Amino acid sequence: MLKKLIQQLQTEVDTAFLYKALADKHQNDPSGQIFTKMAEIEQRHAQKVLQKIRQAKAKVLLPSPSFRAKLQVKLAHYFGFDFILSHLTALEYQISKSTIEKKIASGEKITGLENVHLNIIRNLSSQDSFTLGGGLLSKFEGKHKAVGGNELRAAVLGSIDGLVSNLCLVMGVVGATSGNNQVLIAGCAGLLAGAISMAMGEWLSVQSARELYQRQIEIEAEELENSPEEEMNELIILYQAKGMSDEDAKKLAKQVLSNKETALDALVREELGIDKESLGGSAWSAALTSFFLFSIGAIIPVIPFFFLNETNAVIASILFSVIGLFLFGATITLFTGRSVFFSGFRQIIFGLTAGGITYLIGKWIGSTLLV
Repeated sequence: MLKKLIQQLQTEVDTAFLYKALADKHQNDPSGQIFTKMAEIEQRHAQKVLQKIRQAKAKVLLPSPSFRAKLQVKLAHYFGFDFILSHLTALEYQISKSTIEKKIASGEKITGLENVHLNIIRNLSSQDSFTLGGGLLSKFEGKHKAVGGNELRAAVLGSIDGLVSNLCLVMGVVGATSGNNQVLIAGCAGLLAGAISMAMGEWLSVQSARELYQRQIEIEAEELENSPEEEMNELIILYQAKGMSDEDAKKLAKQVLSNKETALDALVREELGIDKESLGGSAWSAALTSFFLFSIGAIIPVIPFFFLNETNAVIASILFSVIGLFLFGATITLFTGRSVFFSGFRQIIFGLTAGGITYLIGKWIGSTLLV
């Protein structure tokens, strides 16, 4: 019981720290005030948990934010704060689910308040360029400037993909042959083939999206030119759907369409959900990033074969891969909130299982088909 309370205390401290970081990032937005209040609530929760621990006669001080929470904030400055919102959403979901399950088990009445924090953070996560308060139309400043949480998640998964796929290839060749040269050739070929394939796929995906967005913007510009009244009505409905009154929605739509320079940008952003400035990002940048990230993971199981021979190289390759799998798996906890050791060792099990299967297949091929 005491161990669970101490873990809960650290969770409350970390959550308050993350909300405070979001509040500092959006201090000039109405959402910043909400984040500040959420941080204060979590701080009060931490104090209550600390009191329970002290009532159990345990001498425990209020801990500092964990390394993982601090790392999340550091990474957010480079990759954007969206993934912190994703992490907090997952965390609030786990808390609300646990609270409801406990109430059901004890026969306590479900009030609906169990999901309040989850609903608040979900609503904030779903905001785009629209905020209430201050100006009628204002940008959620900084939210879309950085690379974003999805990109960081993609970076981690891309590296895992490279590591697992090339580990399987290397182990398959190790099972089928007995020479370092064959393994090196196969490993390097697998790295290049996989990285090039990933890069081409990413380039096509982003470029196709850019072309689609550009065409949608052209259509929207034609509609604005030919049917301005219809565009205003659509914009009014969109603002009403976001919770604005009829009067405010009409006032905002009229204000937006009164300026031809900003009208198209606003329509594209509100109706299509497209950032006209980036159009999904650079296809070449996405391709190079994908190539680089896949290569980082794929080179790990190959490195020992450059310097060691036979059995030593295989053992070192497996050890290097285990370390890489654990680190990449642990990084995933930045989004899921799960235990570092759980996620890390789970990734090790999956990776080694896949590598073991391909080794056995390679062994079978080497002993039958290549004889």
